[in-house]
Amino acid sequence: MNEEHIRILFVADTHLGIDLPFRPRVERRRRGYDFFANFRRALEPAITGKVDLVVHGGDLFYRSRVPEALIDMAMTPLIHVAEMGVPVYIVPGNHERSRIPLNLWGIHPNLNIFDKPKTLLCGVRGVKIGLSGFPFRREIRDKFRDLVHQTDFERIHCDIRVLCMHQVVEGAQVGSANYTFRTGQDVIRGTDIPEDFCVVLSGHIHRAQILTRDLKNRAIKAPVVYPGSIERTSFAERKEDKKYCLIDVSRDGSEKGQLTHVQFVDLPVRPMETVVVRTDGSSVEAIRSLLKDQLNGLDADSIVRIELLGSMSDELAQAITAEELRRIAPPSMNVTVAYPRS
Repeated sequence: MNEEHIRILFVADTHLGIDLPFRPRVERRRRGYDFFANFRRALEPAITGKVDLVVHGGDLFYRSRVPEALIDMAMTPLIHVAEMGVPVYIVPGNHERSRIPLNLWGIHPNLNIFDKPKTLLCGVRGVKIGLSGFPFRREIRDKFRDLVHQTDFERIHCDIRVLCMHQVVEGAQVGSANYTFRTGQDVIRGTDIPEDFCVVLSGHIHRAQILTRDLKNRAIKAPVVYPGSIERTSFAERKEDKKYCLIDVSRDGSEKGQLTHVQFVDLPVRPMETVVVRTDGSSVEAIRSLLKDQLNGLDADSIVRIELLGSMSDELAQAITAEELRRIAPPSMNVTVAYPRS
């Protein structure tokens, strides 16, 4: 590592536990293992000693109440990083309902949780980094400045200041239609981003991006970095690459320091495909044959959504079941079906 720079590994929106039942009723490929595989890949630079600290930007889990076994699975690689002497900082996200259910895991001295607005000091090679953060907050628009003030960052002298959160900032984009967040009580104004920090590290937005200007093209006083989610959580993300971040910051004589480099690192993702089938006037056997041909023509590793359009007879509805789809699709696929609305 460059002695002049502090390197932060930034990952967010891991959503561990999606499609990972511990007592499955049906044996099939589960997407939950894809999420854990990419989580371990994202932490690899920390495990191999290539970063100075790790920040998780929230939504570690896919929901607030999770089994103890899932907590153990999620915390094992993070504790491994912490035991190697690399501090880990976690922002509780909305899927955790602003709290992390860590039980005894949370007492590790190198594991730090922003369970309330606070500023934590981290020393790296004689450089003092102040990491300020707070748990996810709904209707934050008019509360954001006060939450930042509640971290007491001004009372702690340091060489570099970083703000950590799990929120939406205006200008962030999501989805295949590039939906842009503009207003609303859950959206932070670009002009409210404080100049006291060299960078804002945020989760919650699943597309990797950096915000440097607000909606009126005015410079945001501290760049806002979203690493995005580590896996595609819905078909709205089917065209998005998935990543984590390596972020270099350095001291510059001020107490906020400077952001010197942001590197987005790609993570492997399986293809997502949509198969549209019109059902009007088709027999059950014709639909089965068409689906089999369509599925066998795709990458066998695909995640597939089948959209049935048109009228549906009771016979067809009973024939196109999850069990039937598993029978005609390659076993390595994940297949779901969307039925026509009544």
